[in-house]
Amino acid sequence: MTPDLIVLADTIHTLDEHPHHEPVQAVAVSHGTVTAVGSRADAQAWRQAGTRMVDLGSATLTPGLVDCHIHPVFGLDLTVGVDLSGASTLEEVRSLLRAQAAHDDDWLRGWGLNPNAFGTEPLHRNMLDDVSGGKPALIRLFDGHSAVANSRALEVAGVHGRYGFEQASEVVCDPDGIPTGLLLEAAAMELVQRHIPQESFSRRKARLAGLLRDFARSGLTGGHIMDHSEESSALFHALEADCDLPLRLRSAPWCMPGTGEDDWKELARTLGKGGRRWSVEAIKLFVDGTVDNGTAWLYEPDLYGESTVPFWPRPEEYTAAVRYFATRGIPTATHAIGDAGVHHVLEALESLRGVVPSDVLRRTVHRIEHLETVPDELVARFKDAGVVASMQPSHCTHYSLADHSDNWSTRLGPVRADRAWRCRDLREAGIVLGIGSDWPIAPFQPLPIMADARLRRRSGHPEQDPIAPAQALTALQALEGYTSHAAKAAGLWDVSGSISAGKRADFTAFELDPLTAAPDELAASSVLGTFVDGEIQFMLDRTA
Repeated sequence: MTPDLIVLADTIHTLDEHPHHEPVQAVAVSHGTVTAVGSRADAQAWRQAGTRMVDLGSATLTPGLVDCHIHPVFGLDLTVGVDLSGASTLEEVRSLLRAQAAHDDDWLRGWGLNPNAFGTEPLHRNMLDDVSGGKPALIRLFDGHSAVANSRALEVAGVHGRYGFEQASEVVCDPDGIPTGLLLEAAAMELVQRHIPQESFSRRKARLAGLLRDFARSGLTGGHIMDHSEESSALFHALEADCDLPLRLRSAPWCMPGTGEDDWKELARTLGKGGRRWSVEAIKLFVDGTVDNGTAWLYEPDLYGESTVPFWPRPEEYTAAVRYFATRGIPTATHAIGDAGVHHVLEALESLRGVVPSDVLRRTVHRIEHLETVPDELVARFKDAGVVASMQPSHCTHYSLADHSDNWSTRLGPVRADRAWRCRDLREAGIVLGIGSDWPIAPFQPLPIMADARLRRRSGHPEQDPIAPAQALTALQALEGYTSHAAKAAGLWDVSGSISAGKRADFTAFELDPLTAAPDELAASSVLGTFVDGEIQFMLDRTA
């Protein structure tokens, strides 16, 4: 087939399972598919009239980077107002909120609040009341699973005491039953969230378009979206109509506690819907919350006696939901952070043997997301269960510390904190490990995340001590987490994840070689361009 595009680069890492005897420096593409790989001399033989040549010179080309866990549409709601992620003290938080209150019209909003900024101070509505200028205020914490509302917001929402929910969610109250303002998990936050004026569709579309362009400029060619809604479909359709969808997106709508087979049937009907570059391909479930707000599911309580309750109050119903989807060949991805949570998900997936036909089980990918603290015996069970791990190295490097003085580590204690984000152990056990950001919970830029995965500290901060350094990934393992393992984590290894004949022509071009560059240097370097379906989505102008 005559190539319509040939891409040249001094270094091309194909990540193909079949080794090449000569260095690959050229890739031929026809109609969005790789048709050949070879040398620069080969490229001259492939070239025909009308073939476009893109020579990246000294750049390094790899399969396109795919973030295995993002929330671009849901994140539009989580990133409204002032960004508090850089605030390290309570006074910095209050100063930023006071300045934001002078600009916000109806509600004071903020996001990315790190509980470490509060030290030993409890999260309470009082910290908002005197900086909000009389406006209702809702501030999202960095974990995306909790928020703090001020007194005025609670009044507007009619929240005056404790609530009962179908899921493990809570309006936190003081001993007298008066809400403190801390809202744990989605159902509690929604009590206040639904009273906030909503953005117009056109405004949200513009924000999403800008975000996805930023994703492409960072080197991403795809993403696994861990949420989906009717609005998501409408936004993606609208962006594709404008030729403004620069990534390949795979979405997974939520299956929540309190649902049954009728609800699961409706979710199953959404599978396969989509457009040219986006589709609904899996189901997302939660088995617990987060360590930081006391809603993870642990074998033993945390320091404050919390994190002992599953997100599904009746965990057997979670197992039934997974079985419903698995028997129909529908992939699942389950949020499980604590050791007891991961244990239950593994048991649920192990129970599929003998229930789900072996051929269906073999071709259907089931994943566990996050895996923040797990003991040795659980790591060993991943291989036999055939379960994929999806992890976010920057959750470790951004929100915990080597000396265990951070909120996450303090709650867990040293034994469980030493089991932090066991990326290397999972890889050494032969487990597929997809890597991502969980944006907007952490920054989305993949180069710093790959560097953090190797350093076990925040890239660009050599003064920091590494956190559980034995869990550091190699340069190749970090790159695979965004490429070949990302494809395997989506059940797409037959069509993507390597630069091989017959696979999608999705590529990322690097200034530095991600396999040889020092991690800190890689994190600070540039992405030169991205290709999706053999079409340039972004190309850095190096003549400026």
